[in-house]
Amino acid sequence: QVQLVESGGGLVQAGGSLRLSCAVSGRDFSGHLMGWFRRPPGKAREFVAAISWSGRDTNYTGSVKGRFTVSRDKYDNKVYLQMNNLKPEDTATYYCAAKRSTLVYTTANDYNYWGQGTQVTVSS
Repeated sequence: QVQLVESGGGLVQAGGSLRLSCAVSGRDFSGHLMGWFRRPPGKAREFVAAISWSGRDTNYTGSVKGRFTVSRDKYDNKVYLQMNNLKPEDTATYYCAAKRSTLVYTTANDYNYWGQGTQVTVSS
């Protein structure tokens, strides 16, 4: 079983930065793909970024490429999402997710474990 807890959300002005963290605990974190998703107000959940267990493979949705960076620290069992040049349209609840896999998936239904989410609000 894997437990995920997100932190680092908050209110920031457009153009600012935030760093989200996802602390992973449980018996078996090894071999897990880690993903970040978000749910904007009144909209469906959407893929943001993912990183493979090795850290060598990453994937980003187009709207965040060049602004967001996903990384992981396998020794501290943490995953990060560095978000720069934030825009009002990035406002959402951000979720960390995990799936035991060597491949990178971008669909929410493919992930088995989810955190409770952390709110990010970007003011214009």
